[in-house]
Amino acid sequence: MSDPALIQIGSIGAPFGVRGWVKLRSFTEPAGRLLEHRRLHVGAKGAWRVYRVEESGRSGGQLTARFEGIRDRDQAIGLRGAEICVLRAELPARAENDYYRADLMGCEVVNLSEVSFGTVQHFIETPAHAFMVVRGDKEYWIPALPRYLRRVDLKLRRIVVDWDSGPT
Repeated sequence: MSDPALIQIGSIGAPFGVRGWVKLRSFTEPAGRLLEHRRLHVGAKGAWRVYRVEESGRSGGQLTARFEGIRDRDQAIGLRGAEICVLRAELPARAENDYYRADLMGCEVVNLSEVSFGTVQHFIETPAHAFMVVRGDKEYWIPALPRYLRRVDLKLRRIVVDWDSGPT
């Protein structure tokens, strides 16, 4: 994600059926909030296209959608792995101690003992929760949960975590 005007709210998974539908992975809470945005910026690495959601639904608890202009499975396959973003200006203001992932990218991460882990590179979504992937001398996967994230200072670009640096 390189455009500061866009905030990633999900990604596109596998095609769903043969009529251009795709499975969606939502990074919103609740997950269905992703579909409240009827126009989505879809793409990666600076190549974005705006799609209108024509139809949406759920299958087995997973969000599904069909975008304007996507009519068959081959076109849907072409979207697999793409990021789903919206304009920052279209999102509500964040509550205190609630942050957009895009704002945490590049922040220095230190633990309570002031040991620096490196900087936030990206997030990995798992069924249980998201992890911040932090790289410095080593790579750390730190759960992105309030229990571990103690302080975030966006002005200083610094995150304090309750996390052990491991054996030295």
